[in-house]
Amino acid sequence: MLDGLAIETLMSHLACADEDVDTNRRQLDAFRAVAAAVPARRLSLANSAGICLGADYAFDLTRPGLALYGGIPRPEAEGQIRQVVRIEAQIVQRRRIGAGDAVGYNATFTAGEGMELAILNLGYADGYLRAFSSRGRARIGDAFAPVVGRVSMDLTAIAVDALPELREGDWVELDFSLPSAAAQSGLSQYELLTMLGSRYERAWVEGLIG
Repeated sequence: MLDGLAIETLMSHLACADEDVDTNRRQLDAFRAVAAAVPARRLSLANSAGICLGADYAFDLTRPGLALYGGIPRPEAEGQIRQVVRIEAQIVQRRRIGAGDAVGYNATFTAGEGMELAILNLGYADGYLRAFSSRGRARIGDAFAPVVGRVSMDLTAIAVDALPELREGDWVELDFSLPSAAAQSGLSQYELLTMLGSRYERAWVEGLIG
């Protein structure tokens, strides 16, 4: 059936490479069997997680996807992959609330004492989803400012008592290191990347590899 075809690349895809399961070895064996019967110039099986499974899975070409964007597909990749995608938002209001004051829709957060808030122009319409409500955080230098209350469509509140230098109009970076953001939100690293909306102004920074 393949007579006369010049096959450049024979390719398959690992279904469970981010887990230590027998499926990976079974897929590898099945791929080798097909490769022995199909003449192809190159073979390709491993995605980002598959690369971490070792040389047996590498063949001629590997196809990193998540790892190119700073995702950590398996524990073996920790410390080997740098963060690529970062998101920033601007402070549109800084205000003080008192003890007993509630923050956000459905009053899911109530201040136990007076506190300083910064309101960011960022919300679930931008892909910073409600899963980050009272779980996410902003990164300011070496400090972190926790999200308080529900993330709304266009706004998110962070607690900034420890950051008196922040002013309205300042920009802050949300903690969007993919493994960290996945732990905060309960979402997969893949979901976090694909949910980022079109309202961001995108800046492409070169020269970060090295």
